[in-house]
Amino acid sequence: MKTRQLPHTKYLIVLCTLIFLTSCHSHKKEILTDQNDYNAYLNTSNSKVISELNDQVAFWNSRIKKDSSQIIDLSKSAGTYAALFNQNADIEMLKKAEQNLHKAAQKAAIGKDNYLRALAQNYITQHRFKEAKTIIDSAAQVGGEVSASNFVLFDVAMELGKYKEAKTLLDKEADFSNYNYLIRLAKWEDYSGNLDATIQHMENAMRIAERSNIPDLKIWVYTNLADYYGHAGRIRDSYNHYLKTLTLDPSNAYAKKGIAWITYSYENYPQEALRIIEAIEKDTKSPDYTLLKSEIYEYIGDHKTSEDLKKEFINSATAINYGDMYGAYLVELYASQPETADKAITLAKKEVSNRPTPMSYDLLAHAHYGKGEYKQALKIVQDHVIGKTYEPAAQFHTAQIYKALGMQKDLTTIKEELLETSYELGPVTYSQIKNL
Repeated sequence: MKTRQLPHTKYLIVLCTLIFLTSCHSHKKEILTDQNDYNAYLNTSNSKVISELNDQVAFWNSRIKKDSSQIIDLSKSAGTYAALFNQNADIEMLKKAEQNLHKAAQKAAIGKDNYLRALAQNYITQHRFKEAKTIIDSAAQVGGEVSASNFVLFDVAMELGKYKEAKTLLDKEADFSNYNYLIRLAKWEDYSGNLDATIQHMENAMRIAERSNIPDLKIWVYTNLADYYGHAGRIRDSYNHYLKTLTLDPSNAYAKKGIAWITYSYENYPQEALRIIEAIEKDTKSPDYTLLKSEIYEYIGDHKTSEDLKKEFINSATAINYGDMYGAYLVELYASQPETADKAITLAKKEVSNRPTPMSYDLLAHAHYGKGEYKQALKIVQDHVIGKTYEPAAQFHTAQIYKALGMQKDLTTIKEELLETSYELGPVTYSQIKNL
């Protein structure tokens, strides 16, 4: 499956895929991609950019004296560390940015809310949502840029499943000429299941970004809009917007990964998807590429390589600095094997505690399903998932529970909807849906 990306930060957000050898896509669909469009980008490297950023970090750090109050230097260093994380997904860079932002926020007498907001966004990226809530509440109490704080308060409320609070905050900042408002309104509409409205608001935000001609804003909105186009079945538009991203940022791993997904899930060309992913890997330390490769190797029948890569992903994703960033993916992996189902349940409970959203409860239900506790799984989805999220992955997990409990009438209804999600969920899940 390909998890739907919800806009809330500039940082890389991980795509999840489930892929397996099936016959349901044994024919190729219309070929939209062209290697001539993106081959040059696969040969690029971000090493020069990283080297320049490392030089900047060294410069700003050299100006920071122990126990000094050089807040500007601390914030510049933090910003450069964050830029490094965006380039290579090195979690150490994100942690160093956190440390310097924390120091700057402690020392600041003027503009304290700016540093607190940046720190809250850093915590969101690390999936430390409750800590982000504490920090952004402090920023709101300090005052300063109220609208900016309200937007981050909205982001945190959405992550914590506090949807009424999030909508109240969003309504306070209603302004259809404001990029930050529009991207969050799109996020709200996506949560509400209104994909057409989501795309409309993102397209309006794109026009604002293009008029402003700020590369970071354009890159962010192009990649998010490309994702939404994919959800809507507008694959050509999705592909074109990933390409537009690469014209601005030739090393952008997220856009390249989006193209890899198109070659795999839409065009049924896993070898090309592997080629693209392997080109990305030289510039990133993100473990999710290992997981994606694992599943592609499973699809093409190389089960040994697939299992080796899964183990490699688990070893990387459970490293202490990642905290709970990869909890959802680990639950999925652990729930797929009876011998690790208890571990999946433990992790899923932690996800619910950290982030009590319908999707976290879906993970908990899926973990119980993996252990064969179908009635417990059904109770969880009935109480916390059904009617509360429109994500296809949650619907699929619910369908599996219906199947296990022989609830044929409910299964038939949900299966009809799921059969429309072949591109978004990918071939393996689509095959499983057909067999429900």
